[in-house]
Amino acid sequence: MSDRLRVLPQYLFPKQALTSFAGWVAGHERGSVTTAIIRDFIRRYGVNMAEAAQPDPAAYKSFNEFFTRALREGARPLAQAGQVCPVDGAISQFGPIQGDQIFQAKGHHYSTRALVGGDAALAAKFANGHFATVYLSPRDYHRIHMPCAGRLLRMVYVPGDLFSVNPTTARGVPGLFARNERVVCEFETAHGPFVLVLVGATIVGSMATVWHGVVNPPRTGELREWRYGPEQPPIELAQGAEMGRFLLGSTVVLLYPAGPLLFNPEWQPGGAVRLGEAMANWHA
Repeated sequence: MSDRLRVLPQYLFPKQALTSFAGWVAGHERGSVTTAIIRDFIRRYGVNMAEAAQPDPAAYKSFNEFFTRALREGARPLAQAGQVCPVDGAISQFGPIQGDQIFQAKGHHYSTRALVGGDAALAAKFANGHFATVYLSPRDYHRIHMPCAGRLLRMVYVPGDLFSVNPTTARGVPGLFARNERVVCEFETAHGPFVLVLVGATIVGSMATVWHGVVNPPRTGELREWRYGPEQPPIELAQGAEMGRFLLGSTVVLLYPAGPLLFNPEWQPGGAVRLGEAMANWHA
């Protein structure tokens, strides 16, 4: 069966209603019922609780609290690299941006302008630049950290669909990552602009950032924007600092401008990656 046929049911599912219901369930505190759900999830997906700051499933009051659990101190040391991997997950794709086109999967590309919500000026900063797309599976740690130090300039919530973002869907749904709802975070760094995009998906109850809190819901269907200019105290985040989290799993897309950025030679599409490992370096 082709990937397009496999994802066909997703066009028919009431994804919005299913996601809202899942978010409601995951956010409720139901004592022993919640603990049983968490224990079943740990068994089903092979979650390594030895890495968690709180390894006892019964200590989590809600599924969301478990899903966004913190790691124990020292579980993810930072590599000596200009750019470190911002999440635990699997590499979807990475490499050069061809003009304004980002490679999604065989036969599928999407534009930087579509990804960032239609902002042509922002997209132009990454013409012929570099990108990396990393998928977070249900078993992964679901906080997102900074690949490099940066100062926040803007955050944009872009409404969209709620397709799954697993590898099969990436191969079967054209423009997936520029089609789903997403939160676009623009930073200024020592090497110029940098964008980190949190991509929503089916059953992703919400996305949050450390400076704003929960961004969605509400899901109003309208693009929303927040600017962080010089009239406000600067929001500056160090390399490796937490910047956001998914309440149920998804994907991040990173955009870098044109220049001598070299990705880790050990990286390969489909390969497993961990927060803090070397992702890329800038070379003179």
